[in-house]
Amino acid sequence: MRFFRHLGRLLKEFGLFAWHNKAWWIIPIILMLLLLSGLIFAGQSAAPFIYTLF
Repeated sequence: MRFFRHLGRLLKEFGLFAWHNKAWWIIPIILMLLLLSGLIFAGQSAAPFIYTLF
């Protein structure tokens, strides 16, 4: 649970940095990194089930 609290703080810091410095190009990069990490995490848990199909 502590991991999500730290992740929330980190995302808040990125948001405040982008807001303060008008660096809006950072937000899509962060969102894409979060999406890719979520896909990798979900893919790792689904891998054993895929191998049983073949």
